[in-house]
Amino acid sequence: MEMWEWKRILIPYEQAVEELEVKFTSIKNEYRLLEEYSPIEYVTGRVKAISSIIEKSKKKNIALENIEEEIEDIAGIRIMCQFVGDIYKVVDIIRRRDGKDLFIVEERDYIENMKSSGYRSFHMIIKYPIQTAFGEKIIFAEIQIRTLAMNFWATIEHSLRYKYKKNMPKHIEERISKAAEAAYLLDQEMAAIRKEVTEAQKRFQTESNIVSDIFDNIKGLTEISGGKDMHELYERFWALWEEGDVESLQEFNYELSLIAQTYGAQKL
Repeated sequence: MEMWEWKRILIPYEQAVEELEVKFTSIKNEYRLLEEYSPIEYVTGRVKAISSIIEKSKKKNIALENIEEEIEDIAGIRIMCQFVGDIYKVVDIIRRRDGKDLFIVEERDYIENMKSSGYRSFHMIIKYPIQTAFGEKIIFAEIQIRTLAMNFWATIEHSLRYKYKKNMPKHIEERISKAAEAAYLLDQEMAAIRKEVTEAQKRFQTESNIVSDIFDNIKGLTEISGGKDMHELYERFWALWEEGDVESLQEFNYELSLIAQTYGAQKL
């Protein structure tokens, strides 16, 4: 195949990669502009090198004139996430776009169904419509979604397999397998830490809201009562706050509301 023919074939794939990178980066930026947590850490993309396409076509026994119909990863997008749970959030985002600006062909969950090498990632094969100078063209593209730890392992493993071709020494295979497990355990540990931090933040926010309500109620009581008996209420609040018992603070806040209602009824 002549170079101009390769160029004609690959231009739409290059356009698809650029567009998909922009789409997913925009999603990440929108979350952050709204000051919300983004499940997308960053996005990369690439078009398969001609040499890699030829190598894969020979390996899969695919005629060069059929590569666009039978090779699904000429265009590739990689979405990086911090946590495993984020991967499935991104999958849901893509599923919601199915039938609109892209079409999901196949999903391959290599996280739940790890490859024998230790490889973990979530793959989605899509069909993506491109508007070219000669009209619409629908091409295949592969989206890989993985954590930073999964990506680090996969990058090293790919480099070693490229170096050794099909003859990777057994002791290297074993070490790579152990490293895959270590990367997976790291993801699990970081997810557990994230859960603890999130729960602590929720408790802190709940306590902050209750404390704010208590101060508002005490301030209101001070205005209603003319400042009588407020010292005792402040003392009780500080004692409860030092204990850090949210339920006791909630009960105290409720009690303050009842006292305020009593004072209000008396004034009437």
